[in-house]
Amino acid sequence: MANKVELLAPAGSLEKLKMAVLYGADAVYLGGEEFSLREAADNFTIDEIREGIAFAHNYGAKVYAAINIIAHNEDLEGIELFAQSVYEMGIDAVIVADMGVFSVIREAVPELDIHVSTQANTVNHRSAAMWYKLGAKRVVLARELPLREMKEIRDKTPLGLELEAFVHGAMCISYSGRCLLSNYMTHRESNRGACAQPCRWKYSLVEEQRPGEVMPVYEGDNGTFIFNSKDLCLIEHLPELIEAGITSLKIEGRMKTAYYAASVVKAYREALDAYYLDPAGYQLNPAWMEELQKVSHRHYYTGFFHGKPEEKGQVYNTSSYIRTYDIVGVVLTYEEETGVAVVQQRNKFGRGDTVEIIQPNIPGFLTHQIDVMLDENGREINTAPHAKMTVRLPLGQRVIPGAIIREKREQE
Repeated sequence: MANKVELLAPAGSLEKLKMAVLYGADAVYLGGEEFSLREAADNFTIDEIREGIAFAHNYGAKVYAAINIIAHNEDLEGIELFAQSVYEMGIDAVIVADMGVFSVIREAVPELDIHVSTQANTVNHRSAAMWYKLGAKRVVLARELPLREMKEIRDKTPLGLELEAFVHGAMCISYSGRCLLSNYMTHRESNRGACAQPCRWKYSLVEEQRPGEVMPVYEGDNGTFIFNSKDLCLIEHLPELIEAGITSLKIEGRMKTAYYAASVVKAYREALDAYYLDPAGYQLNPAWMEELQKVSHRHYYTGFFHGKPEEKGQVYNTSSYIRTYDIVGVVLTYEEETGVAVVQQRNKFGRGDTVEIIQPNIPGFLTHQIDVMLDENGREINTAPHAKMTVRLPLGQRVIPGAIIREKREQE
């Protein structure tokens, strides 16, 4: 089927980029060490961007670079050079939120495709069409749009304009990330990449005439995390988004782990492949949702997809993530003649543990009880306690390099 929807994944580091691509992303988005809204992510040096582009292109995937800060005057310096550099490396597009930054890039590198970031708050067809008229190839729609408004934007904009929509990941309490709470509470500016996420904190109330007398804030009996949004998950609504004419489905999470990138991409890749195999007979496989439950996340919700989420879109009793599994290793190579997987440790694990193994381009997962562990010299060991140590695991079944080994966490 021609013109399939793009699955776009976050790449907060070179390792995350490679995992996202291996597990089925059609494109990834990354940030350099400057000009990106995820300052706390590992981000990419110039050399890493070059390596990431080469790796992705080798697998037929695209790479987009975020230059999406809301730029003050001093922030404009260096953007032209950065845009020229990534264009020469073969970047497929840049993601821009600010009109001034947009103009700098259009003048400096007119051949470079520009995508308009969700930070630009595009919620109507006139704005989308104006960006296209100015030269944008794609508009990333605001998270605050229900499906019916996405359809209207598609119907009333030129077909040459690509539309991108978020389908999975963290939601912001403020309008498309336009937040000043972090600036006020911590002097860290969210719109220049340094958000401290104070929306996830617990708040109490102090009355003006009673200084020091702290009163808890409640919404009903739920609790006090009044700004804490649930995570977006639209895997059950992929057919509607595709049929609405969305070009690209975006996963949020550049600050999440490589395991998150791999596992979430895997679930959405399998769902999209199933849809295109038989659109009329497509049904949601519960296994895809089970996979999404095994990554670190807050409670899932459909965000604005059906309209304003109101009180159901918040988590009031905690700001903690739900974490039921940890990544314990990544398969580097597999020795066909011995049936041994050479594994790089990521968290402590040992003999007797039961683990699950997910692999690129292979549905589902394998379950394996570890009976034998060897160090890199072939000596038997009982545990793998050292960070990134090499472990040899006789599996008795073939696994693919890039496979991720995970283990269920003990419940506290």
